[in-house]
Amino acid sequence: MADNVNSLPFFYGNITREDAEDYLRQMGSINGLYLLRQSRNYLGGFALSVLHSGRCYHYTIERQPDQTYAIAGGKSHRSPQDVIDYHSQEPDGLVCLLKKPCNRPKNMQPKVGAFEDLKEKLIREYVKQTWNLQGAALEQAIISQRPQLEKLIATTAHQKMPWFHGMITREDSEPRLQSGSRANGKFLIRQRDQNGSYALCLLHEGQVMHYRIDRDSAGKLSIPDGKKFDTLWQLVEHYSYKPDGLLRVLTDPCARPGGDTASLGPPLLPHDHPGFSSVVSHSSRQKNSDNLNPYEIRPPNGQAGKEAMPMDTEVYESPYADPDELRSSTVDREHLMLEDGELGSGNFGTVIRGIYTMRKTKKQVAVKILKNDDNNQSVREEMLREANVMQQLDNPYIVRMIGICEAENLMLVMELAELGPLHKFLQKNKQTSIKNITELVHQVSMGMKYLEEHNFVHRDLAARNVLLVTQHYAKISDFGLSKAVAEDQNYYKAKAHGKWPVKWYAPECINYFKFSSKSDVWSFGVLMWEAYSYGQKPYKGMKGNDVMQMIESGQRMDAPMNCPPEMYDLMRTCWTYKADERPGFSVVEPRLREYYYDISQ
Repeated sequence: MADNVNSLPFFYGNITREDAEDYLRQMGSINGLYLLRQSRNYLGGFALSVLHSGRCYHYTIERQPDQTYAIAGGKSHRSPQDVIDYHSQEPDGLVCLLKKPCNRPKNMQPKVGAFEDLKEKLIREYVKQTWNLQGAALEQAIISQRPQLEKLIATTAHQKMPWFHGMITREDSEPRLQSGSRANGKFLIRQRDQNGSYALCLLHEGQVMHYRIDRDSAGKLSIPDGKKFDTLWQLVEHYSYKPDGLLRVLTDPCARPGGDTASLGPPLLPHDHPGFSSVVSHSSRQKNSDNLNPYEIRPPNGQAGKEAMPMDTEVYESPYADPDELRSSTVDREHLMLEDGELGSGNFGTVIRGIYTMRKTKKQVAVKILKNDDNNQSVREEMLREANVMQQLDNPYIVRMIGICEAENLMLVMELAELGPLHKFLQKNKQTSIKNITELVHQVSMGMKYLEEHNFVHRDLAARNVLLVTQHYAKISDFGLSKAVAEDQNYYKAKAHGKWPVKWYAPECINYFKFSSKSDVWSFGVLMWEAYSYGQKPYKGMKGNDVMQMIESGQRMDAPMNCPPEMYDLMRTCWTYKADERPGFSVVEPRLREYYYDISQ
């Protein structure tokens, strides 16, 4: 997989074409000698350098929209390693077969590009500023949304560079370059318009030369007839070591007056960039937080279907993140307005939509209402137990409890996730991509890892109990069966068998009434199966006893159709029979994260 290239001994990282040729020639004149390096002009792409008859040949391995990799005009493969394996058997357009890897010298690590050093700092800064997050919520945002954030940062990082001067005129740029040091190669980049056109301004023998940088229909940036790049920082990096059509290489960046980005305004994203909606929705929320629908996704240019991040919704951050909003276990009925329309129902009663007026803001909420004519005290106690568990939890991927309202009925007031249960959403939206499903399943694993770390056992984890705020944002719900586990124990033992969802339960739950985070992992494997089967029923047509016999005999459900093998392998791992051999969420979550990052790059 692409994220494992660093472990390949013949991967050199962000080296130049000339460096690659030097390394190949140092190994002699072996035809078919090759190495792999990071592409310096295609984001997420690679370059293959091959030696043949004393000459070096270079082939770009581009990442395709479907997350496969291919040399231009060649076959697509799942990873750069697969591209190399294929061309070791078939030249298929290459000058020769790939015969011998040119491995890195001993103790040499792949070279990290200049941008990589900046990336972490820029990501944290961006998330903090755009969504006003801190602490655990900030960390969860970065972990869950890293692929989107990395792309966003990569395509906007130039705004943080000293050589980017924003929207200034040609006339304004010249005195900036001619003041102070007048070294040949001194440069800056300015923005020409809002359509993604820039200019590279270069000092040469006291004169300022202006090179137009245009964006083509594929979003690539280039000077006229020049090499194409995905980002401005890649363009600058390239021309800093090679003139390649310019009068000279770029040497000294001309710093902006004031030396910071304060004068540049909000991020200058192209209007068709996936992150544009994030910036728009955030700035709109700042201006009009009282009237904004927190679930409204604002697509750029009115286009539907653009991906919004979880942080774009007001339910990402805790409702009590504002210190002025004192956390209370009770909700004043006067501050709760119930709306028409049922969101769901069950043995306890119904769930309807409402609006809760807090001290500084109004929030759309879901209100779980106990039936008035239900004299069953056990149902009331179960609701109160659920409220007690939920009030102890505060995580972006778990439905948060806002409070209990005792009025005409007993009511639990919770965050609203109005797209409803995961399985029903997938049943109706069969076009949902594997990447999108993996994103949601990974978010569930993050919420479960939080429960595991806080010694809570869910006991009812299933796709029906995962609710969607948006198509890209999932929350775990329904804590009616949940239990807090004492720190000196790692499981909860039920006193008797109840009305249990047997098809989601691990063998030790049925056989010994023992529940732990490890039994939640088993349930999570079933939830994954539901997700990748687009909401089908697990063990369809089988009764509970049949399921138990199947599991005891060592059999497991087959993989859903078109399920990625890596994900089915993880499901099987979750279905490890012995609890002490089963991984915890501290292992499951990083495995999911790694796969999600890989297909999202």
